[in-house]
Amino acid sequence: MSASNDLTYVVEGMTCGHCKAAVADEVEQLEGVSAVDVDLDARRVTVRGGAVSDVAVRDAIAEAGYEARAA
Repeated sequence: MSASNDLTYVVEGMTCGHCKAAVADEVEQLEGVSAVDVDLDARRVTVRGGAVSDVAVRDAIAEAGYEARAA
């Protein structure tokens, strides 16, 4: 069994269900991601997975149109 790694980010600008879905869809496509939790009210995205790269997650969030910073 591989070790799990949780990465949490603050993502400003997410205001609706479409925003939430766009971010989740991009991040879920990354290799090694086992779960994505997008909390719209808190503007937080938590990514769970094995060897998930911080840079890859930030790039995926940027693909969705948002900027992420470490929480």
